[in-house]
Amino acid sequence: MKKIRIEKDSMGELDVPVNAYWGAQTQRAINNFPVSGLSMPEPFVHALLLVKASAAQTNMQLKELAPDIGQAIEQACAELLRDPKLMEHFPVDVFQTGSGTSSNMNANEVIAHLASKLSGIEVHPNDHVNYGQSSNDIIPTCIHVSAALALHHELLPALTHLLTIIEQKASQLTGYCKTGRTHLMDAMPVRMDQSLLGWGAQLSQQIHHLKAIQPSIQSLVLGGTAVGTGVNAHPDFAPAFNLALSKVTGLDFTKADNFFAGMSAQDTAVTLSGQTKSVAVTFMKIANDLRWMNSGPLAGLGEISLPALQPGSSIMPGKVNPVIPESVAMVAAQVIGNDAAITIGGQSGNFELNVMLPMIAHNLLSSIQILSNASRLLADKAIHDFTINEDKITQALHKNPILVTALNPIIGYAKAAEIAKQAYQEKRAVLDVAEQHTDIPRAELERLLDPIKLTNGGN
Repeated sequence: MKKIRIEKDSMGELDVPVNAYWGAQTQRAINNFPVSGLSMPEPFVHALLLVKASAAQTNMQLKELAPDIGQAIEQACAELLRDPKLMEHFPVDVFQTGSGTSSNMNANEVIAHLASKLSGIEVHPNDHVNYGQSSNDIIPTCIHVSAALALHHELLPALTHLLTIIEQKASQLTGYCKTGRTHLMDAMPVRMDQSLLGWGAQLSQQIHHLKAIQPSIQSLVLGGTAVGTGVNAHPDFAPAFNLALSKVTGLDFTKADNFFAGMSAQDTAVTLSGQTKSVAVTFMKIANDLRWMNSGPLAGLGEISLPALQPGSSIMPGKVNPVIPESVAMVAAQVIGNDAAITIGGQSGNFELNVMLPMIAHNLLSSIQILSNASRLLADKAIHDFTINEDKITQALHKNPILVTALNPIIGYAKAAEIAKQAYQEKRAVLDVAEQHTDIPRAELERLLDPIKLTNGGN
């Protein structure tokens, strides 16, 4: 039998595992919400601990908490942040009460237990750890803080790394020209570096948009307490708290302009999620381009060869698949799904509080994490080391009848179409057919139909 102790809250007594740092309210949540087995993400818990420590420091500064109690809370938070094994004391399921009260009380109880243990004085979860706070402003604050930290430390650096690798790879591929494709059909030629720099421009735009969101996601509602009026919080709490949190994180956190909007709605989280979805769409484009260019090697396009990372089949020896682009495409699909759930969550602001906060936190942090990881995989295990199959792209390029487009201004669209159709039907180079059916000297045709020149607009 499990060893237990008896804990008590306003609703009565409850059995709690003897070694658990949590108390009765956390245990009620464990009992009430055996839904997914998914606890709140570690980055969210870390943000919660940073917020609790900064709140304690602020309340000491404002003389709302005795120094010994405030310091004990700070010490407990530091210990919880230092030792990853202690994350086991934050077991509450994501799919809990929509305000995230269970997670807030989980943190309050764990911090109070450890603070009391380390200091030898009694630290109360509500009266001390939660002083001047409410779940209703703590959880929205922690969504912003955790997302801001993940965006700053994980996603933006990962996207910047991917962009750097793409630009470096493009600089190595300026001499390679291939058949362009629209509607998956042969089109005018493009250089390999032009294709990659197209991806790079997409990523640059995504990075720009994400950076533009940073001030909004770093705007916090802590100080609004229960409904946004700030009841039970010191009037100077919010600005002092943001200053304390900014010092410890290195990010510039600020007091929200309007607590009511920040607590009753999750518009900024929805906006950031929408931007992660946009990044996912960019990733899907890059992943699919790589898959198509790598297809074959004999019966597909075979323009590039991605690094061979693992056997591709349990039955077909020698088969190698584009596993990194496939992984990235699945990440993109998941992020798009996460965004759909967050969008619905954002609609669940009723009067003074949104009631899908834990799910929003979980999905938003998940999207940021998997995009960050996928970004580095795409850079380092796909784009950095793929090779060009020059013979394959050159062979297809010079047989491409669409090159005749360059002759439109000289011989007209209709005549050019006839030449293109004949070149395709006879599987001949368009240069040879054009020489046969026009008065243009071959040397001039070679100049006009030079694929590299055509990638510069024909100049």
